[in-house]
Amino acid sequence: MMKERLDKFLSSQTALSRKEAQKAIKEKRVLLNGTVARAADTKVDTESDTVSLDGQPLTYQQYVYYMMDKPEGVVSATKDREERTALDLLPPELRRDGLFPAGRLDKDTTGLLLITDDGDLAHRMLSPKKHVKKRYIATLDREPDDSIASAFEAGIVLGDGTVCKSGQAEALGDRRVAAVISEGKYHQVKRMFAALGYHVEALRRVQIGGLALDEGLKPGEVRVLTAEEAQRVFD
Repeated sequence: MMKERLDKFLSSQTALSRKEAQKAIKEKRVLLNGTVARAADTKVDTESDTVSLDGQPLTYQQYVYYMMDKPEGVVSATKDREERTALDLLPPELRRDGLFPAGRLDKDTTGLLLITDDGDLAHRMLSPKKHVKKRYIATLDREPDDSIASAFEAGIVLGDGTVCKSGQAEALGDRRVAAVISEGKYHQVKRMFAALGYHVEALRRVQIGGLALDEGLKPGEVRVLTAEEAQRVFD
């Protein structure tokens, strides 16, 4: 059995802030077990109590997981004073307190971005010990030569002397290369190709572990994942 304050419950399960949740309670818009809730500090049993807001029942979810096809020009951050963030693209009905991008993509990089409020999953996914693989499609400034696969497999030395772990690279034609890495160094994929004499003109992440981007999504669109789907990042 898990109990938490009513205003906290509302802010975690809806797009309302704590203050907005408290206001909704004062305005008698919230029902607890079929009766009007009176106080923000009322304890809610998340397993057995029923809560509704404006007549709509709320189903308790401890954590949520969203797959986004991040578009170019959007930053992977929770807030930014100047730039549009991935969280800004979420439709109102999917917003709730505590959401953050689990692993970042550069502003000009597109593709798979996992948004969640599950800190434990994000920590494990980003931990170097887990060796979670990420697959990218890079468009280069010219066709790659035949040595690119062996260079990735051997472990590329970056311009600053950093040695990358063994990865994979496969030429796809039309100047595109599928690159798989298990690290998350700053601008790593771009720097790896730069160390080999290539410039990355476009970069798209298409897979994290066993979780592949839904190519049916349009740039900026989101799909809700089940907890089981989110766990595929560890496959």
